[in-house]
Amino acid sequence: MSNLDHCYSVEDLIKLSKKNLPPVCYDYITRGSDKEITLERNKSIFDSYTFNPKILVDVSNIDLKTDIMGVQSSVPFAFAPTGMTRLFDKEGEKAVVRVAQNYGIPYCLSTVSTTSIEDVAQEAKSANLFFQLYIWKKREWIYDFIQRSKKSGYKGFLLAVDFPVLGNRIKDKRNGQGTPRLKKNMILGALTKPKWAIGFISGGKLVLANLKNWLPYGGDVQKAVETIDNQFDDSLTWQDALDLKKEIGENHPLYLKGIQSVEDVVKAKEMGFSGVVISNHGGRQLDSAPTSLEILAEAREKVGKDFEIIIDGGILSGSDIIKALCLGASSCLIGKAYLYGLSAGGEKGVDKVVNILRDDMLRTLKLIGCPSLKDLSKDYLLKTKNL
Repeated sequence: MSNLDHCYSVEDLIKLSKKNLPPVCYDYITRGSDKEITLERNKSIFDSYTFNPKILVDVSNIDLKTDIMGVQSSVPFAFAPTGMTRLFDKEGEKAVVRVAQNYGIPYCLSTVSTTSIEDVAQEAKSANLFFQLYIWKKREWIYDFIQRSKKSGYKGFLLAVDFPVLGNRIKDKRNGQGTPRLKKNMILGALTKPKWAIGFISGGKLVLANLKNWLPYGGDVQKAVETIDNQFDDSLTWQDALDLKKEIGENHPLYLKGIQSVEDVVKAKEMGFSGVVISNHGGRQLDSAPTSLEILAEAREKVGKDFEIIIDGGILSGSDIIKALCLGASSCLIGKAYLYGLSAGGEKGVDKVVNILRDDMLRTLKLIGCPSLKDLSKDYLLKTKNL
């Protein structure tokens, strides 16, 4: 019996993840920016809602299938883009996308992934793949990613709009990110994590695979961080986003990821974007940013039922996803949850996360007396006080 067999929640996987990873890697998943106010509120906001169950309802035939970004998903969530995923397991993105393919769940690859656009597509030829873009000062990088993604069969794109500058990630700085101290701290941490160390070494050099032809040192993660940080474009405007939409073309949807106000959700709809992801980047960018749930219901009311609103941040259970859907989310992205699974048990750990979330969603729907996802509404929630 493996350790995963004793994991019954994402919280159990978090404990196993901490046991398996060097502190530097574990901190990269778990910590946020500045005082980490947003990081903590991302989780606690879900606890500020309780369910309002209905009884004597036939819940014997619940279907979790959902359309997400123009493709069908077996569950109402997709895998979010996460950077440097091979830090947590030697197979990194490949392990995650195999699970996505097996379960029919959309997968979004990060620009700063440790596996390339092409290799991810080759690993899971029938998966529904999306690519997350940043607007770099060197626009040729972006056009390269777009063309490579299209050629490799990616279905669409997410544009990160919350990145004019890197957030003040104090714990990452203390761990030496972007300096020679990072390597030293990783080595010291690995001394007590031999299984992780063996996997990390056997997995080959850690590089930013999509950027290796553009960055110095062949995209070496430990050496190229400063170059990356200097490429975030703080002059980005709505017109730039529209220009990118035109460049991508009508056959591939473009979603704006990192929307943090009702007004910007409305504007995104008015300007013809395919949808939005309400997100504060997992509490790693602006501290004291609003949580997704705080603006979700009003945003849904403003744009109507047909505009696609995806949310992320703080989702660690199936009931969290159901609460988001009640408040008007079309679907959710999960990122940290699957990274905990990956670092706890590789591909099998990611598989475990999917099953935990799926079973929890089905159980929650039955316990609140809701026969289908389309029937969810604010009527199934109560706002608690003093939280």
